[in-house]
Amino acid sequence: MTTRHTAALCALTAAALTSTLLIVNAQAAVGSDTGTAGEVRIHDIQGDTRTSPLLGTTVKDVAGIVTGVRTYGSRGFWIQSEQPDDDPATSEGLFVFTSSAPTVKVGDSVLVGGTVGEYRPGGLNSANQTITQISRPQVTVVSSGNPLPEPVVIDADKVPDRYAPKGDEAGTIEGRRLQPHRYALDFWESLEGMNVRIGDSRVIGPSTPYAELWVTVKPKENPSARGGAVYGSYDSPNSGRLKIESLTPLAQQPFPTADVGDVLRGRTEGPLDYDEFGGYHIVARELGTVERRGLEPERTRPQRAKELAVATYNVENLHPGNPQSKFDRLAEGIVNSLASPDIVALEEIQDNNGPKDDGTVAADQTLRKLTDAIAAAGGPRYEWRGIDPQDKMDGGQPGGNIRNVFLFNPRRVAATDRPGGDATTATGVVKLRGKAALTHSPGRVDPGNAAWNNSRKPLAMEFAFRGKPVIVVANHFNSKGGDQPLHGRFQPPNRSSETQRHLQATAVNTFVKDVLSVERKARVVVLGDINDFEFSETTKTLTAGGVLRSAVFSLPKNDRYTYVFQGNSQVLDQTLVSPGIKRFDYDIVHTNAEFADQASDHDPQILRFVP
Repeated sequence: MTTRHTAALCALTAAALTSTLLIVNAQAAVGSDTGTAGEVRIHDIQGDTRTSPLLGTTVKDVAGIVTGVRTYGSRGFWIQSEQPDDDPATSEGLFVFTSSAPTVKVGDSVLVGGTVGEYRPGGLNSANQTITQISRPQVTVVSSGNPLPEPVVIDADKVPDRYAPKGDEAGTIEGRRLQPHRYALDFWESLEGMNVRIGDSRVIGPSTPYAELWVTVKPKENPSARGGAVYGSYDSPNSGRLKIESLTPLAQQPFPTADVGDVLRGRTEGPLDYDEFGGYHIVARELGTVERRGLEPERTRPQRAKELAVATYNVENLHPGNPQSKFDRLAEGIVNSLASPDIVALEEIQDNNGPKDDGTVAADQTLRKLTDAIAAAGGPRYEWRGIDPQDKMDGGQPGGNIRNVFLFNPRRVAATDRPGGDATTATGVVKLRGKAALTHSPGRVDPGNAAWNNSRKPLAMEFAFRGKPVIVVANHFNSKGGDQPLHGRFQPPNRSSETQRHLQATAVNTFVKDVLSVERKARVVVLGDINDFEFSETTKTLTAGGVLRSAVFSLPKNDRYTYVFQGNSQVLDQTLVSPGIKRFDYDIVHTNAEFADQASDHDPQILRFVP
C-alpha cells in the first residue's frame, strides 16, 4: 500500500465517521422491499451538478451492476445503472464506500442502501472537488456474473477543448449545471463513477512510485518535442490529460514502468474516479500494456574554449544520507549530460545530516561527496562557494536547511572572493576599476527582505572568465504549495503562492538594476528554480525594465519545459541574462522529468556565451 493510498484510507474513514459535516437537507427516501429496486436511481443521486441533490438522504435499494472493486486504500466498489436517463449531465455510476474490504464481485447485480454523501479529498476546506458516494451501505446481491454496462469510450472528439467554466461569485463551480459538451471538467464530472475506456494513448507523465501514470486522449494537443504535453499558458491546461491507476493490488500485479513518449496500448477500462493528486482518473479494472519507445536522456554539447558555460540544477534535497547511487547519477549527469559546465548553480543542497533537525546548518560534507563523485565520473575537481543559512529559516524539508550553492571549475573560472557575506548580510554593488563589483562575494541578495521569509535567499557570486567579470545570481523562489489545483472546484484557481514570488522577483530585479546602474554593460546571469512559468507575472516582474530577458524564449515552444507535473510539461527553472550578454546558446537538457527513473525531478539547463 502506498503512502497516498494510506492517506486516502485514513481521510475517507474520517469522512465517514464525521459525515454529518457533509449533510444538508437530510430526509428519508422511500425505498421498497429488499430484493426489489427502489424508486431512487443512480442518476437521481448524482444529479446534474457536482453535488448530489439528495446529499444527506438515506436511500434504499439503489440498483446497479458492480463495475469495480477496490480492496486497498479507500475500500469500496462502483455500481452503474442498467436504466440510464437521457440527460448527458447526470452520471450513471456511483462509488459505495465500505471502509472494510468489500465482499461483492465485478458483475454482481446489487441493491444498495445507505447515506448519500460528498467526500472531499484533502479535507472539507480544500479546493478539491467532491466524490458523490453512498456510505454505511447495506448491500443485497441479486445475481452474479452479469455483463457489465458498455463503457463510455473516451477519445479526442469527446473531450471539449475548453477546460472549465468560470466560477460563481464565490469562485466555485459546484452549483453550476454541468455542460459536458462545452467544458472538459464538466465532461469528466458527468462520467464520475462510470465505466469508461480509452484505447492506445501516449504517455505524457512518467509512472511514479505511487503507481500512476498520465496519458493524453488528445494526441495533437500541444505536443512537446519528445512526446509530452506542453503547458504553455494559463488558458491551455491540456484538457486531454488523464491519470491512470490500477484496481489490481500491487502485490498481485506490479504497475508498469513508463516514460514520456511511451504508448499505453490496447484497452484500459474501469470506473472514472477523482482524487486530490491530479483530479479525474481511470481506476483500471483492465490495464493496457506499455509499449516502450526508448526515450533517451539528452546530452548537451561541450562549451568551446572561449565560451563560458553556466548551468543550474535542482538536485532535490541532496544530503550525505542519500544513497551513493544518487550522487553518482547526479555526477554523471553533470559530467556527461551537461558536459562539465564551468559554473553550476545548485538548488536544494541540504545540510550535513539532511532532514535530522538538530541545529546543523553546514553542508560541506554534502558538497564534498558530490564533488568527489563528479571527479570520479571523469569531471573536473570542482570547488564550491556558498553561505550557510540560519537554522530552519529558509523553508524546505524541516531540518534540511536547503540552500543555493555554486560549483566552479578553477581551471577555467576564477572565483572573485570578497569576504563578509553571511546569512543575514546583504551583498551590495560598487564600482571597481570602472566595473560593477560585489561588496561580498559570495553574498546574499537582500536577505532581510520579508520576501524571503521561510524561503531560500538568492546567492550572488562574482567570477572572472578569461579576465572578464561575470556576476551570477542563484535562486530558488517560493514553491507553489497552497495554490488551488487546475482540476479543483474554484475556477479560475487562485495561485496564492505567487504573491511571494512577485516580491522575490522584484527584489532580484532591483538588485540587477543596481548592478546595471553602476555598469550598463555588466554581464549578469540570473538562474535557478524560479518555481514559475515563462509566461507568468513572476517572469514579467523579473524582466521589468528590460534588465533581464529569459533565455527560454530562445527555444521552440515545444521544447520549453523543465518539469512534468500531472501530465503537463512546464517551465519552472529559468535562466535570465542582462543586456550585456547579447548572444548566447541555451539548452534545457531533458534528463530527469520525463523518466520514471529520475536522479531529480527537475531537468538542468545550461547557458553558453562569450563574455
